[in-house]
Amino acid sequence: MAADAPLHTFNVEGDPEIFGAIDLDAFTEATPARHLLKLTPGVPVDGHYDELAAIFRPVFAKIAEGASDRDATRTLPFEQVGWLNRERFGALRIPVNDGGYGASLRDLFRLLIELGEADSQVAHLWRSHFGFVEAVLQLEDDSMRHRWIERITAGQIVGNAYTERGGNRLGTLNSTIAMSGERWILNGDKYYCTGTIYADWVAVAVAHPTRAGRQIAVVSTQHSRVKIFDDWDGFGQQLTGTGSTTFQDVPVDTVLPEEQQINDPESAIFQLVLLAVQAGISRAVLNDVRSAVQARTRSFSTGTGVPVREEPQVLQLVGEISGTAFAVDSIVLAAVAEVEVALGDPSLSPAERFAVCELAADRAQAIVQPLVLSAATKLFDGLGASATSRHCNLDRHWRNARTVATHNPAIYKSRIIGDYEVNGTAPQQLNAIGDVGPGPGTHLS
Repeated sequence: MAADAPLHTFNVEGDPEIFGAIDLDAFTEATPARHLLKLTPGVPVDGHYDELAAIFRPVFAKIAEGASDRDATRTLPFEQVGWLNRERFGALRIPVNDGGYGASLRDLFRLLIELGEADSQVAHLWRSHFGFVEAVLQLEDDSMRHRWIERITAGQIVGNAYTERGGNRLGTLNSTIAMSGERWILNGDKYYCTGTIYADWVAVAVAHPTRAGRQIAVVSTQHSRVKIFDDWDGFGQQLTGTGSTTFQDVPVDTVLPEEQQINDPESAIFQLVLLAVQAGISRAVLNDVRSAVQARTRSFSTGTGVPVREEPQVLQLVGEISGTAFAVDSIVLAAVAEVEVALGDPSLSPAERFAVCELAADRAQAIVQPLVLSAATKLFDGLGASATSRHCNLDRHWRNARTVATHNPAIYKSRIIGDYEVNGTAPQQLNAIGDVGPGPGTHLS
């Protein structure tokens, strides 16, 4: 597994050849390449982060061991989620005084990148949970905040059910809550319910009978009238539980306050989690191409006649992939830092805070995705046709990166950024994805 510290100790002062050539014949299958550069670029030494990483890196290493096989056999990572949950991974952002780890936003995303390197699908399925945690941390209702912090620190996970498969107009939702006796009851059908199959609770986007705009109701996934289906059939990220969920007269545990839905930076957090997943994929691509080049003995007749690990063009390609991984990490963490500053800046109005967070995530998204897709394609250029064997399963990196890149398409984000730069147009909050044109549904605006 990756680590910020070198995996082996080298005597820099006593060994004059430390920065010279490495005898790769001395490498064994279990010996990784030496890393003199920090894994996370531009980030200073952070004792708290090192403490957190020491807790979770052994779990990440176990998760990485079976990642390719799980992808190839479509084996859902329930066990792996359990390993993380035993260490209360979901409580990273909860303050220490409240029983959590007190991780900064940057701490969280550095760990998500490392988890994405181990298995992009396991990292992705936490997206909804960490978005919900940020909402909890902003709650002004003390009793509600305390109740959810207790649940999260106890290891409970929150999934997501925002999007409907079709039949609802853009900006509307067919899923509703209504009062029955003294409590709210939820009905609706959802799709793209990432992480819900692994979760204890699910946050559901609904139309409210008296409030304008999309509202969030939270229900237990254990209720008998909540049906969760693993029917996501995309060619990538197949293990994230991004399938459908149905709700029939399900009692609601919590309706988030109405002000929580106005200029909420949640969408930026959601997008940054996906970008952390992409950063993890770029690292995994680098790991695989490095290992494959080190181990390869066959070469092309059109090469220069030297072993592949000494072939200048192959080394150039590996260097380009390494540079891509470095750049992607840097971009994602810079965006996270900007969001973290905005969330803690009392001088910003809610609308200004939303705009800063959204634009930071949008700018990163516009650049990161093509970089990662390029790296996942270049991997094959240095290895040849044998690398396309299903047994290698190296195509999973491209499939997974391409699937992640379809979320909230970057072309729209680039247009939003351009409109802001040229015309000063602030990003608009999206209520609900839907069909354009007449159709059923409760309008939210």
